Amino acid sequence: MAGTISKIIPFRDEEEFLEDMSAAMERFSYLASRYGHNPIEGILLWDYVGVQDEEGVKVFRIGEFPYFMGTLKLDLETLGILKRYFGEMENRLGELTVEEIKYFVDMLNEALGRQMVHYEAYDLGLDRNTAYIILNLASLHYLDSILEGKDREVFEEAVELLMKYL
Repeated sequence: MAGTISKIIPFRDEEEFLEDMSAAMERFSYLASRYGHNPIEGILLWDYVGVQDEEGVKVFRIGEFPYFMGTLKLDLETLGILKRYFGEMENRLGELTVEEIKYFVDMLNEALGRQMVHYEAYDLGLDRNTAYIILNLASLHYLDSILEGKDREVFEEAVELLMKYL
């Protein structure tokens, strides 16, 4: 996409990173609702997976599957297979590597007989304490050039949170 860059960013504390990115995305989303431009187009952590169901791909973190399972539009047999494999990964979450997640996902897709679970972190070179972010610099520049007053403050807060990691 024109005007976008992608970057792998390291962080020390995952919880703090997630809080900061949530706060930045909340601010940018507010601005996007008013001005139609959002500088953050996506963030992917090392433990994000996507599952294709009847409605499209739904993304979640390993460890969240029990809470996420109810949103999937899939037959009971497929849900059972997913639950078994994700349960195994969740039991080992503290020690799981990106390579092991890729292996589990490959085995899971083989057990399902089709490619419906997606794991991009391995191909992107992510590891624990890293994230892949897609920034729209054109949107960032546009917002920077037009904002004033309270919206300017919201923008600057979001940029400050983002710059902490860039």
